[in-house]
Amino acid sequence: MTAYNEIFENNKRWVASKVATDTEFFEKMADSQKPDYLYIGCSDSRVPTNEIMGLEAGEVFVHRNIANLVPNTDLNVMGVINYAVVHLEVKHIIVCGHYNCGGVKAAMQAKDLGILNPWLRNIRDVYRLHMDELNAITDEHARYNRLVELNTQEQCINVIKTAAVQKSYVGKGFPTVHGWVYDLKNGMLKDLEIDFEGVLHEIQKIYDLTGSGLMQKDTE
Repeated sequence: MTAYNEIFENNKRWVASKVATDTEFFEKMADSQKPDYLYIGCSDSRVPTNEIMGLEAGEVFVHRNIANLVPNTDLNVMGVINYAVVHLEVKHIIVCGHYNCGGVKAAMQAKDLGILNPWLRNIRDVYRLHMDELNAITDEHARYNRLVELNTQEQCINVIKTAAVQKSYVGKGFPTVHGWVYDLKNGMLKDLEIDFEGVLHEIQKIYDLTGSGLMQKDTE
């Protein structure tokens, strides 16, 4: 593992490498940011956001927490989504889970985890919603991985429920919400191919926050 003092030497080398290729790199970074992507991922140290996407500094706005959750009561993630959509005008929002996620695994245990209980309850709720499918998977590891995927899908739905995303999409045609899963064993990203428009239309029967009257039209 890298020693604490080495980090500052690494930083100096990184700065030198950036300036060597672009003398105005840091002036550009300090001026403003205009990323096309908001990435909501897990806090796991083994998932380096920019690197797995092949993107540079300034190209992706990032929020990370345990198990890439998007609970509507978490003002942190709600604030990030609002800022990214309303002010940065990102074109894509990506919720990225990963296989072998410790948060998802913890939620599968019949165990009191103290202060983590209310956070992990969000994942337990995903299990409850998809219990029949998950219980039909006999292999525990495969069931675990499937819950990672389903959790990511449900968090995408939570993003789509927000007023900022709905209003921006109706008014501007963006952002689009995507669900990915990262595989720690091979470094590959899996696109869960979320049907964004289909999910948006379906949830607006109940969660229409645009003032467009779509909910009333669908239920008449």
